[in-house]
Amino acid sequence: MSIDTPRPPLDTAAISQKISQYWRVSVVEVTGSTQDDLAALVARNEAKNGEVLVTEFQSAGRGRLDRTFEAPQSSALLFSLYLEPKREKSEWSFLPLLAGLVSTLAISELDPRFTAELKWPNDLQISGKKLGGIIVQATNSGVILGIGINVGMNRSELPVEHATSLMIEEFAVLDRNLLLASILNTCEELLNRWEDGEDLRHLYRERSATLGQKIQVELPGGERKSGFAEDISPDGELILEGGQRITVGDIVHLR
Repeated sequence: MSIDTPRPPLDTAAISQKISQYWRVSVVEVTGSTQDDLAALVARNEAKNGEVLVTEFQSAGRGRLDRTFEAPQSSALLFSLYLEPKREKSEWSFLPLLAGLVSTLAISELDPRFTAELKWPNDLQISGKKLGGIIVQATNSGVILGIGINVGMNRSELPVEHATSLMIEEFAVLDRNLLLASILNTCEELLNRWEDGEDLRHLYRERSATLGQKIQVELPGGERKSGFAEDISPDGELILEGGQRITVGDIVHLR
């Protein structure tokens, strides 16, 4: 596929026509960070459940653990959404995994040839290469989820060597309006099921690239642990052989 593939602009009307009134989508041309912008709106009580901010370019985008992330103009789907979950606050830690699951299912919905996978805790992958990621930020009344997916990037534009994009993988749909609408529709469905008390871990397990693998975990303090990843807890923790639970850390799949 040519690297000159057009990058259709984001269009609020086009997105809104394909989603329910659960969501309210706003498109901004340039911003520092959709995550920071939405957090500011929430702090001023100007954002309600279902608020979505999406941008063509963000100059201060960040990934997990505040790592910097920048994508060329209109080459990635970069957005944040605000939720006020109808479950106990202690259970909200599953939401980043839910966001990853939603994203992989939406990708397969648009092009059934592709099965995107989930590297715990927050990476989206295709064929072992990073396609995108998720960050989460808790507020007093809800959660802000930030999602970034490489859509129209060519190889020279990728943020890291082991990354890929939907264009490089010759994905059938490169219109970010359609991709965002698919993600939001899938999110609404799974979120309702989760809020009704359904355990969605079986769906996560089916998409996990981590479970069943021998891994090494680097914890925030620098300590490293290794073992087989056996399961996911209801709160989204990674359970290693022997029952040890990992709540946060960088993992490497060992071969």
